[in-house]
Amino acid sequence: MRYFALLCCAILAGPVAAKPASVVFSSDFEQSNLTQWRQLGDCQLTKELARSGQAALRCGIGNSSLFSREALSEQGLLELWVSPESELTSYRIQVLLSDRSTLDSAWQPVAVIEHQAGSVGYKAHRISIDDPGRKFLRLDIEAQHGFVQLDDLQIERILLGTALHKNEQRIISGILDKLRRDQNIELQAESFRTLGTNYAAQLDVQRQYLEYANALHSGISLVLASSERNKMSNPMAYASFRSIISDTKRVSSKIQQARLNSMIKPFGDLVTATLNVVSAGTYSAFAEPFKSFLATSFDRSSYQNAGLNRADRKFAEEHGLKIYQDAERFLTELERELQQVSQLDSELATIQRTIETYRRDLEKHLRDTLLHANIASSKENISKVLSKDENVRQKITAAAAGNISLKAGTYLNDGNNTELIRFVLKTSELLDAMQSYKDGFNQITSAMLTYYERFERSVATEQNPFTEKADREAWENHARKAREYLKQSKESFNKAYL
Repeated sequence: MRYFALLCCAILAGPVAAKPASVVFSSDFEQSNLTQWRQLGDCQLTKELARSGQAALRCGIGNSSLFSREALSEQGLLELWVSPESELTSYRIQVLLSDRSTLDSAWQPVAVIEHQAGSVGYKAHRISIDDPGRKFLRLDIEAQHGFVQLDDLQIERILLGTALHKNEQRIISGILDKLRRDQNIELQAESFRTLGTNYAAQLDVQRQYLEYANALHSGISLVLASSERNKMSNPMAYASFRSIISDTKRVSSKIQQARLNSMIKPFGDLVTATLNVVSAGTYSAFAEPFKSFLATSFDRSSYQNAGLNRADRKFAEEHGLKIYQDAERFLTELERELQQVSQLDSELATIQRTIETYRRDLEKHLRDTLLHANIASSKENISKVLSKDENVRQKITAAAAGNISLKAGTYLNDGNNTELIRFVLKTSELLDAMQSYKDGFNQITSAMLTYYERFERSVATEQNPFTEKADREAWENHARKAREYLKQSKESFNKAYL
């Protein structure tokens, strides 16, 4: 597993540590709060595989629906955890709102959650509903090739940034309406000034996104958790393996011992107990050749000609088969551990690539935002937008606001309504594009929450794969440290980014 943490980007202007959001609705699908929902289809409580608490909601193959019994106010960010039955299971959950809760109401679709077959375990989904009205919530759940389980749903209030964005949409709509009614310049001037101010404010929002998207660094807690997790997949960490190596060297010739040392070198030094990261490639290149080497070392023709004393030859004859069987069992147990580590490593690498793409796209959007405001997208101006000096940022923000207002006013003064409409629509397009970065932020935080969840489950006591007591204790010692470091990392992530 790579030794780095992905500390994601924040979405709104404000201090680094996010303030707790106000939750307007939550459901952990325990018996006590199932009365929050009306149901259609095959959904029922189950005490198997709940993410938290004692129960989750299991929905069978096909289509099911959940309706909130009460209207919910100011629905902003929805977070929901979903687990498919198997790797073949896929699901699609459509989120709808309506003023009325009946089936034949005018339900408005606002978001879709989708998962293709290929992974199991609870996965976090975070989507923005962003409806300021008091509406009923409906979830249409479609599961294929297996059931799905839902747990820990909550909805937060709409954030200030979203409310401002909706105000921008009203301003732009008002400008276009006035143009259609051929109203005069004086009535438009104030709208243009407001449009320019709101447009320029997006520069600071983009700065916030980039500031956190660029903050990819090795967070110490997750690095330490990852380090302990890697040790748990290294054979050198376990007494069984060290004993097998010692016994094999006892019955090997000098050249065989040299070969054995070469084979185990990628795992670290046996004497100093330094443990290296074990990749799936390292293990696959080692396991089968090692078993072949082991079988050869304890073959009579080999140890009889290895120049051993009588006691060592007798040891090889009496214990060779058991040592080989112990090695095969241990390596099978270790492989399970390595699969867990490799999956987590792959998942974290995917998140890193997603953030890198997100950052590049956002940087391009920042350049386009400046160009539309007649500000060159030079390194100097980009640096001004991202400056730690608030006065520097305010100057370039004021310039952008003034240029947007001036350009719109110039088109209107010239009577060029065609170009004015194009300009306003392009301005609207750039403002609306910020929604895609909000959605991207939700996807990144969902992926990180899912990663934390899977990491945590992988080091749970019941996941210990080993048979021998000493091996089990070694695994648990590393797991205990990993759990503590992971807890610290998760708490820091939640505080800063959620």
